[in-house]
Amino acid sequence: MIGMAPSTPLLPNSRTEPDGSAVVRVLGYNIRSMRDDTDALARVIRACEPDVVLIQEAPRFFRWRKKLARLAAASDLVILTGGGTAAGPAILCSLRATVERTEDVLLPLTPGLHRRGLATGVVRFGGARLGLVSFHLSLERNERYAQGGMVLDRVARMGVEHAIVGGDLNERPDGPTFARLASGLQDGWATAPWGAEYTWTPTDPYQRIDALFATSGAEILGCGVPLGHPGVTETDLRAASDHFPVLAALRVPAS
Repeated sequence: MIGMAPSTPLLPNSRTEPDGSAVVRVLGYNIRSMRDDTDALARVIRACEPDVVLIQEAPRFFRWRKKLARLAAASDLVILTGGGTAAGPAILCSLRATVERTEDVLLPLTPGLHRRGLATGVVRFGGARLGLVSFHLSLERNERYAQGGMVLDRVARMGVEHAIVGGDLNERPDGPTFARLASGLQDGWATAPWGAEYTWTPTDPYQRIDALFATSGAEILGCGVPLGHPGVTETDLRAASDHFPVLAALRVPAS
């Protein structure tokens, strides 16, 4: 059995403060194209009560929009952007978010390798304006490093003071691409560890290859795999996908 220690505190609930700042819950999740138990997947997402879900490996082929819409509805969320149009990354959000804009970005294609992309958006929670980027980086080391730089470039060009970036890095924290992202952004787990660390594989978790990052102005209140979180069972986590999700709570200042 693996899980949070009994003394692990709960993450703060979403809320908007009187000064316009917002506590926001963000979930990062590689859902393996919904090829596993989609009922378990929806239960995990609902139990985490996220304001935003940064998804990797969303359905992107036959009837992908319908499949993603079904997951959003079952999770009490709506589709913000992404899916097939971003080559896999997608973003879901709650109705608490006010959407300013979205953009799906296809990254340069290396012959013989999978197409990669970014799902991006800008939303507001109260007076807090927030950029969002969901990514899934390459299995090939050099391409992955270049894509890490493209993620940072995208954040810099979004025109927002605060951003949350998340995805499947296909690399551990001691790798060069992970370090590149962590040098420009806060690594959620390293900054405010909460829950469990390892995200892969659910049957034998031994490494962290999925992460949430935030710009320096956002305060990370806790970040990690929600093992032991109320309503999240190990049975559902193992049935839902071949990755564990990463849940974070952040306080985002008013812009």
